[in-house]
Amino acid sequence: MNRAMREKIAVLMGGRSLEREVSLRSGERVFEALKGLGYRALALDLTADLVETLRSEKPDAAYIALHGKFGEDGTIQELLEFLGIPYTGPGVVASALAWDKSLSKRMWREAGIPTPDWVTFTTDAFKEMGAATALDLVPETVGGFPVVVKPAEQGSALGLAKVEEAEALPEALLGALGYGPTAIVEKWIDGCELAVSVLGDAASPEVLPPVEIVAKSGLFDFAAMYTRGATDYFVPARLAPDVDAVVRELAARVHGLLECRDVSRIDMVVGEDGTPWVLEVNTSPGMTETSLLPMAAEAVGIGFEALVDRLTRSALHRVK
Repeated sequence: MNRAMREKIAVLMGGRSLEREVSLRSGERVFEALKGLGYRALALDLTADLVETLRSEKPDAAYIALHGKFGEDGTIQELLEFLGIPYTGPGVVASALAWDKSLSKRMWREAGIPTPDWVTFTTDAFKEMGAATALDLVPETVGGFPVVVKPAEQGSALGLAKVEEAEALPEALLGALGYGPTAIVEKWIDGCELAVSVLGDAASPEVLPPVEIVAKSGLFDFAAMYTRGATDYFVPARLAPDVDAVVRELAARVHGLLECRDVSRIDMVVGEDGTPWVLEVNTSPGMTETSLLPMAAEAVGIGFEALVDRLTRSALHRVK
């Protein structure tokens, strides 16, 4: 029996986040790939008996195919560390920092990494401190309309809205705050949207070819992301060589600044003047048939099974 046959991998998927269905699709695909590679794969949903199951099954490692709350915010990572189970993807701190878009943007700004101007609002600031009376200051703070309004802690572009004028701002904020306690109002940058995936650790990141995203609606929101035919993708992105080099260097810096390991996906936009801007980081990228990470990996000859195997072996190498 080869070594892989002796290793049991728990694939964590589903959960109760708004991205449950996407997570199930990612998880099932990873599960099938692991079985094809010879691992003893175990598919587990996030239920009340998860810990009991993990303790009885004693997997050699966990593959995190969770998206959204609990899967990307450091919750499952902290639990797995407590149970002594190595897992794929960034650790607790990197996950928590990337999940909080406002906090990670502050880190980038302090490190000199370009990110669009923004302002953060919380439900408490509106309810307890009268923040609504200062919304007229938003245009001056972020550099005018249009702006993007989005939850500070959410994935898959859920709650995302493009706002063209001040009158529409309160409703957009209310919508974003419906997804969580914090929302961001960020300057809209016209240009080329990119997803840049990075493999490896902070010390030696491998940046995959940037994926160019062209949403036919003009807004890469949840519908554009998961409706077949709603978005065109170009791999590698249609960038000038010098811009491509800067984009890749920025992705590596962001990956390292957050101290990500194994994998991350950095979302950017290249402005019409050729300046790349970092928007956010995803620490548990989708692994479905149309997801951006597998698309980028395939462009450099890393097939889906090879990608899953690489991420799994990274976790297994961390066995104490």
